[in-house]
Formats: sequence, C-alpha cells, structure tokens
Amino acid sequence: MKKFLFLPSIALANLLLADNLIEEALNNGLVALPSDSSALSKLIESASLDAKNYPTTDQRVELGKRLYFDPRLSKSGIISCNTCHNLGLGGADGIPASTGHKWTPNPHHINAPTVYNSVFNSVQFWDGRAAHLAAQAAGPMTAEPEMASTPELVVDRLKSIPAYVDEFKKAFDSEINFELVTTAIGIFERTLVTPSRFDKFLEGDINALTKAEKVGLKTFIDKGCATCHNGINLGGSLQPFEVASKYQFADVGDFKGDANGMVKAPTLRNIELTAPYFHNGAIWSLKEAIKTMGSVQLGIDISDKEADSIGIFLKSLTGDMPKVEYPMLPASTDKTSKPELDY
Repeated sequence: MKKFLFLPSIALANLLLADNLIEEALNNGLVALPSDSSALSKLIESASLDAKNYPTTDQRVELGKRLYFDPRLSKSGIISCNTCHNLGLGGADGIPASTGHKWTPNPHHINAPTVYNSVFNSVQFWDGRAAHLAAQAAGPMTAEPEMASTPELVVDRLKSIPAYVDEFKKAFDSEINFELVTTAIGIFERTLVTPSRFDKFLEGDINALTKAEKVGLKTFIDKGCATCHNGINLGGSLQPFEVASKYQFADVGDFKGDANGMVKAPTLRNIELTAPYFHNGAIWSLKEAIKTMGSVQLGIDISDKEADSIGIFLKSLTGDMPKVEYPMLPASTDKTSKPELDY
C-alpha cells in the first residue's frame, strides 16, 4: 500500500518540478516555436520585415530555392548560397572562416552563421548591419571575396534563361531585377525553421525532455545564459561582447562588432551541428564554448560538470529539419555569360 501511494507522489513531484521549470524558462524570455502549422506560418510572416510587401507563396519559395542553389549567381559560376550555408551541414559550412572567389579566405576571418531559423534573428550578419533576409542575401553575392558578382551580372544571367524569366513573372508578376532576386532567396529562407523537442516542452509536454536535459536547462538559466540567448532563437539579437573578460582568440581576424562593439548572439538552435563556434570559428568544442562564454560574458567559472549539463540541454535544440529536395536548375543559353574564374 505504501509503495502504491509513494509512486504517484513521485510522479506528482516530477510534474510540479517540470511545470515550474517551464514557467521559469518562459519568465527568462525563452519562447517556443509553435507546433501548430498555421500559428508557425503567422509567426514567420510577422518576423519577416518585408513580408507585407512580399508575402510568402509557394511559387516564390520554389523560385527562391532554385536561386539559393544556383551557382550561376556567382561570378565564377561555382559558388552558391548553399556553398557557405549548406543545408546538409546545419545551414553552415563547418569551417572556421568561409572561402570564396578564387579560393579567397574571408578577409576578416568571419565564420558563416547557420541559415536555419535565421528568419527569427532580429538582425542579420555578426555586426547586425542587415535588417532582414533579403538584405542579407545581397551581401555575399556582391562581395568580392565571396561570390564576387554584381547586381547587373546576376540580372543579365537570369534574364538570359527563359525559364527564370517565366518564373519571376509567375511569382512576382514582374521582370527580373536584383531586389526580387534577393527577395525570393529570403522568402525561401523563411521556410528553413526547425521545431525541436524543447519547443514541445515549453508548450507543456513535460516528457519531451529527458531528466538530464531538464537539469541542463535549469543550469543554463541559473548561470545566466538566457540573458543574451533568449527569444524564439535563443539568440539572434545584438549584444555586448567581452562583458567580463577578454576573449582568448580575439586576435583571430579583425572583427570587432558594430560601431558600438555589439555582436549578434548566435542562435543556439541546432548548435551541435554548427561547429566551430564564435564569430571567428576559433573554438571547435561545444563544452569549451560554454565555458568560454561563462568567463567572457558572465564573469563566472562554469565547471566541467555544469558545462556538460548545459551541453546536454543544448543538444535538445537540434530540431526537425525541413525536407529540401535539390532543385533541377534551368539550362543556360547562348546568351548566358560565361563563368569568370579569374585564374
């Protein structure tokens, strides 16, 4: 009889603890991606600053996907958006700093952030210089050390391909222009969201996380990590950097943040897929990254045990990846400009 009474009391205690943890997480600014598809679509549109002028449609998404994978948007004809934001590699490229046109390393030694869930970042780029995805898409395309193209080259190449002319007409009722090229890519990127078990937990499913993951979430909150890594993306907003101490690898590259030294806190969603870490990709170990953030940002020593616990929680943020089939790209024509490899 005592055993019968004891087991439900343990279950009740666990239920109360989980409910308290959910409330604590919400009170610390953590926000769930909604499991309801309609609510999620509305959230995506509200997060897209250009959605009022360019709402998401199936035709625009498909066109944007084709452009995202098309290397002809680069001067050399061999680099696409997917080169540095590989959808099979967590939306990043898995190297410290990206390599671009003529095998040029990024001159500032900047690590490519993940494109997954980037629609929920309040700013784009590490220094926050772009407000939304379409504005971000224009940057790498026209940067000499990256895709090395120009708006004129991009538009001329696409206009030389009748299938693209037709697709832009159907998607936007317009001829091709550079703004619509970047807009279409941004619209496709809006769809790259990855709901996780953590979201189900925040919505009230107390069994969505394991006991160890719940302990890690509690540690994450107690240590103050949610101060910067909050909101839907557990990051994605500009934050002060080197708050408590100097970053050990600050001299790797010359990036110093925006004019005020602010740096975009990266999303922690899918963090186990996006090593190496930090703006210059100088740290490969998630555990080391956690401990470094403790000293640099919080001015505290996070023990190995605590870092392991937080790491266990962070891996629960690995979400369900959207199914993206590699598109078949339309054929070039005699009018399509030839690749400029600049050997």
